Amino acid sequence: MHADRPGHRHKQSTMSAATRWLWPAVVAIALAACHQMESSLPAKAQCLDSEPPPIALPGGRVSIGSNMAYPEEAPERRVRLDGFNMDATEVTNAQFARFVAATGYVTRAERQPDPALIPKGAPAALFKPGAAVFKPPAPGHPQWWVYVPGANWRHPQGPGSSIRGRAHFPVVQIAYEDAAAYARWAGRALPTEAQWEYAASGGARTLYPWGNERSPEGREKANTWQGFFPLKDEAKDGFAGLAPVGCFEPNGFGLYDMIGNVWEWTATPFTKADGDTGAAEPVYTIKGGSFLCAYNYCRRYRATARQPQEAGLGSNHIGFRTVSAQKRPGQ
Repeated sequence: MHADRPGHRHKQSTMSAATRWLWPAVVAIALAACHQMESSLPAKAQCLDSEPPPIALPGGRVSIGSNMAYPEEAPERRVRLDGFNMDATEVTNAQFARFVAATGYVTRAERQPDPALIPKGAPAALFKPGAAVFKPPAPGHPQWWVYVPGANWRHPQGPGSSIRGRAHFPVVQIAYEDAAAYARWAGRALPTEAQWEYAASGGARTLYPWGNERSPEGREKANTWQGFFPLKDEAKDGFAGLAPVGCFEPNGFGLYDMIGNVWEWTATPFTKADGDTGAAEPVYTIKGGSFLCAYNYCRRYRATARQPQEAGLGSNHIGFRTVSAQKRPGQ
């Protein structure tokens, strides 16, 4: 698979024939590629230990899109948004656990897959409940995305893994419908792409929400991959893998981790006009990049960056946050 570079439209069919068995969705998430290992906090890290309230954002005409990066981000344009509020952090394991306890909800990764979405003759593993997990390539295993039976939000890397002691980490292995179900339960909604991008910018129109340098004065401003992806994450940001929420400075609006850590679902479909997804089910736009995005691959740790993601398959680098639901006439 080639390394994405701004100015080159990514292709959906660059993986080996064997890997194509891992659902069309695995192809899409590989392009968002980004490494799940146990996190190690630097001594100086000060992560949130509470749940801050949602942040109110004013409405008005705002700029979204970019003419300076990947083609799918263009064109830069002005849109009008009503005011809304957004979760200050990604939804955490603790918050999602409360939802499950209150409703008995079972996520997509915990249910039997729909045989209609699985190619004829596919490996038996794809017929079992599970999700996609990043695994560093190794001799005899060159691909870094693997469908793992038993992987789900409680066991993000598959059987044997756990979220014990990770209450304040973003919940992952969440399909689109799971995120939407949580939002409805909370009386909220998933953000549109325009809402998300405006919020992520922090009111800035620089390359990154914090300026035009990715690492000003050598300081990492988000949880991304440092080093040569996919072989080694040097963890210069203090994390080799997923981080708890709120370990980096908030943006200009007071929102944490809009860039890096996990990609986030939006309510905006990624259509054929945006690029050929080759998917057998609905595809939505995800935003923000993740801990797997590196300088030599992905490079989508920017507010304007966007990726397609099949609605039905979770992975260990995609999460979500919610916004206030729009009131209907008469409410």
